[in-house]
Amino acid sequence: MKNILVTGGLGFIGSHTVVELCDQGYNPVIVDNLSNSKIEVHDRIDRIASKSVSFEEGDLRDKAFTERVFDKFKFEGVIHFAASKAVGESVEKPLLYYENNLTSLVNILEQAKRHETSNFIFSSSCTVYGQPDRLPVDESFPKLPAESPYGNTKQIGEEIIQDFCKANSAFKAISLRYFNPVGAHESAMIGELPLGVPANLVPFITQTAAGIRSQLSIFGGDYNTPDGTCIRDYIHVVDLAKAHVLALEYSSRMNLNYDFFNVGTGKGCSVLDVIKAFESASGEKLNYKIVDRRPGDIEKIYADTNKVNQLLGWKAEKGLNEMMKSAWEWQKKLAID
Repeated sequence: MKNILVTGGLGFIGSHTVVELCDQGYNPVIVDNLSNSKIEVHDRIDRIASKSVSFEEGDLRDKAFTERVFDKFKFEGVIHFAASKAVGESVEKPLLYYENNLTSLVNILEQAKRHETSNFIFSSSCTVYGQPDRLPVDESFPKLPAESPYGNTKQIGEEIIQDFCKANSAFKAISLRYFNPVGAHESAMIGELPLGVPANLVPFITQTAAGIRSQLSIFGGDYNTPDGTCIRDYIHVVDLAKAHVLALEYSSRMNLNYDFFNVGTGKGCSVLDVIKAFESASGEKLNYKIVDRRPGDIEKIYADTNKVNQLLGWKAEKGLNEMMKSAWEWQKKLAID
């Protein structure tokens, strides 16, 4: 059984990917420093997967810790999620984002080289495109200046990996540029679990509906979009998790030693579209207010998914209503737990 290192494996996307890896017969090894996750997620993963998943607590910015993890397990591949990811916070704390998101990446690549571990999947983002001048965005689009330090760390991260691949021809890596993951596992046992005030739209929606937040703020109602609110490509986290497993399998047989893919639905939805879908799926009415724009946000973006559809054989299966329903079921389960 192949050991796969999953950094940030107790986080939102990481935890769902660990479950999918287990379903496909892999042996994931989770590394997480619990800075934006909870240890209880590990137990929930074990229960969903019906097995005990290895877990190492620690910070990948620590070279010695990273070396110990690679010495302890022989990895057949790495899926690297561990990073700070809030756009607004990155504007306020840029140095934190550059240190956390890039130092850990360099340490992992150093150990991957030392242990001859190939098949590296990088959690990138559509933020590498900045604000594109036309839509949908395909992989041939240039990477425009990032709108936030978070986006810049993803651009720089991709460049680091690409340079590493040029210098190490046996190493194979894929960057998945995904759009806006939402929703939760069908078991309602794992989902998005922000610590403190949510930075993302959907957990703020579900917490407002649950009465945890008194009001939902919509950042900007005067964008050049049909209803004035930002447009994003929302993708169900389970669909996204499956894309990581397919990318891992594809990386071992691809002719190039570095490639990158958009992962989205190919459909743009506005913030108000998401709110309406949630109200329809949950039967709850949201208290929301349009406020000033938020620094670092782009106006609209959604994916051209032809490349990932054709080469990885992956396609998003779940629609917006299913995303909202699963997110609400997860929120209600949290209230019970």
